[in-house]
Amino acid sequence: MYFKTGTAGAGRPRLAAVFSSALVLLCAAGGAYGQSNFLRGEELFMQNKPQEALVFLENAVADDPAHVRAFLYLGIVYQQLGHIDEAIAAYRRILPKGGDETARIAYNLGNAYYSRGNIVFADQFYSQAIETDPAYAPAYLNRANARVKNGSLRDALPDYEMYLTLEPRSPKRPQIERLAAFIREEFAAEERRRLLAEEAARAEAERKRRLLEEVSASLQAAADESRGLSAGSEDVQGYEGVFELE
Repeated sequence: MYFKTGTAGAGRPRLAAVFSSALVLLCAAGGAYGQSNFLRGEELFMQNKPQEALVFLENAVADDPAHVRAFLYLGIVYQQLGHIDEAIAAYRRILPKGGDETARIAYNLGNAYYSRGNIVFADQFYSQAIETDPAYAPAYLNRANARVKNGSLRDALPDYEMYLTLEPRSPKRPQIERLAAFIREEFAAEERRRLLAEEAARAEAERKRRLLEEVSASLQAAADESRGLSAGSEDVQGYEGVFELE
């Protein structure tokens, strides 16, 4: 019995095809693994189990460094667990690729900085959230709170008013309205103090003006009187001889 043999290179295309198929399957498996990490992490995140979700979400962002929602969830989990620096790093890493989630990422980044006491950066990222989505109500509320904490009451009031416009049924409405009323009263008191200070300054300026006029007039009168006195020789009588006491 004779067996027909092929040429030496006949099996190479077949081997290349097998290798290519294996590579595709491996990539698909890796993608599926990454997706399963995210799905499991998302499931645990939605169940409010941040500690359990953490490892899956960390694996998900390692598998796909452009997975916006995985980074968003991971940042929130870090915040829930008190890992604020890690949360900031996660948000900042994905913010430039945020797309439709940019406002939420910037808002959460503002919250992370606020919890760190960095009010300047908090204000900056709340503002970015508002610029990205002008109807994003929570960003107005938290930016107003940041500005109150920073002593910028005049800038905080419009944000509180905008938040109530966007969220008219907010359960926080009574507290916000009381705070807004307090801020307005502070403005009114500040205006009253300003007017009183201006009035006091004008009165003091007038008092000084009158005092200067009185002193000037008094000096002028003294000068006029001194001109009427004479110390000429005709008014001085000479005496000759010796004075004797009796």
